[in-house]
Amino acid sequence: MIKTLDKWEVIIKEKRKRTSFMVFLKEIVSLWPLVLNKKDWIISRYPDSSRIRWTIDDRKFFDEMESTSDSLQCYDFSKDFFWNYKLLLNETYFPNLLHISSENSDYSDVVAWSKNIYLSFVVMESENVLYSYGVKDNSRNILNSVVVNKQSENIYMCSWISKSFNIFYSKYIEDSSDIWFCDNLIWCHDCIFCNDLENKSFFIGNAEFSKADFLKEKENILNQKDKFSDWYDVLNKRWENIWSIGINGNRIMNSTNIENWCFVDWVKNWRNLVMVWWKGLFSDCYDVYDSWTWDDSHDLYWLSGWWMWNNQYNCITSLGSYLYYCNFCWECSFCLWCIWLKNKMYCILNKQYSKDEWFEMADKIFFQMDEAWILGDFFPWDMNPFYFNDTVASILWDFTKEEVIKDWFLWREGKINVDIPENSDVINFTDLNLENLDESILEKVIRDNNWNYYKIVKMEYEFLKKYDLPLPWMHWLDRIRSGFRFE
Repeated sequence: MIKTLDKWEVIIKEKRKRTSFMVFLKEIVSLWPLVLNKKDWIISRYPDSSRIRWTIDDRKFFDEMESTSDSLQCYDFSKDFFWNYKLLLNETYFPNLLHISSENSDYSDVVAWSKNIYLSFVVMESENVLYSYGVKDNSRNILNSVVVNKQSENIYMCSWISKSFNIFYSKYIEDSSDIWFCDNLIWCHDCIFCNDLENKSFFIGNAEFSKADFLKEKENILNQKDKFSDWYDVLNKRWENIWSIGINGNRIMNSTNIENWCFVDWVKNWRNLVMVWWKGLFSDCYDVYDSWTWDDSHDLYWLSGWWMWNNQYNCITSLGSYLYYCNFCWECSFCLWCIWLKNKMYCILNKQYSKDEWFEMADKIFFQMDEAWILGDFFPWDMNPFYFNDTVASILWDFTKEEVIKDWFLWREGKINVDIPENSDVINFTDLNLENLDESILEKVIRDNNWNYYKIVKMEYEFLKKYDLPLPWMHWLDRIRSGFRFE
């Protein structure tokens, strides 16, 4: 009786180690949408698609859902693996959004243990987050920002802010406070227009000022609100990697032997990864997007999302060990090709097996996949329902429509439809008086220079007034996109 799948794991690992970065983006990162869809008056992460027959369960929390034990399949060896898997996929219900124990977050996706989250994505243990992506670790009051962690607070129009306070229009700030229009600072406070500094204070344009002169000049600078967008646009878009050895990428910290690409902390021996960090050390893993761990984790191959333990292969948003081709499984082990299971072991296509039966079946299925040359392949294009240009993949690399659709990914034509109520007071951003804003702005619809429409909500207005900030000059989705740009 076979008791190990080592042979098949080696084949998967070797295939994944040869993946190009662009293929990784196309197949993995294109599963992370930045657009919410309205389906029968339900806000959903899933667009209408003929590829997968989504059954949406409105406003169910991930941690409250029962295991889908009534949705299971007996593996049909007369068909290939992906045919079997898609049959189960079409019989499984999904929540409209991915939430865990969160409140007042109905208009956000992938949110856990958080509250007051609005039009944001991937938010964990945080509070008061608007128009942002990748906010974690008890951070609060985060607006228009990308990748903020380690108890950061009061962050506006920023990228990769860690353990910092009162940071505005800045990029790549570590353990600092009261920073404006800066990039690549560590252990600094009270800096404006600075870059590549450590342990400095009361600096403007990398020149030191007395405290009194600094405060006087700061007041003059911050009164020039019409120039804020220009100052933000000229920030350095690349991070100087620190405390790392043998790396190739952008914004990598405390890491060793990294090849491709960005937003990484405490990782060893990786290739092709984006937004991977937290409290443990990752090692010997490849092709992973947006993952973190409480403890040390290893042997993770071709994964997308949320928590990671050890030994996962070709999975999407799953928590557990020895998982293969699983989709949204919660604290499971030794599961193959399962969807929406909780606290299960030795399942295949959601069907329960004994330990001995499981290893025997798994070996046969892996053998069939290897014979068909698909062992180690990720889920094919016809299981991806998202429009490629609505996902994170489209902003991490400048893919053309032609190179996307030739691989059969979907591409949204035209602009996203926006519901603007009749008789709305629509005003061009260029016609607004940035110096004299009052609560009447909450009743208006703003049109930016690209003819995209957005509104100002109450929590956002209060933050802008508290810190005397001008209105954002572009649509909320473009603010998130700007934080991901490295060139």
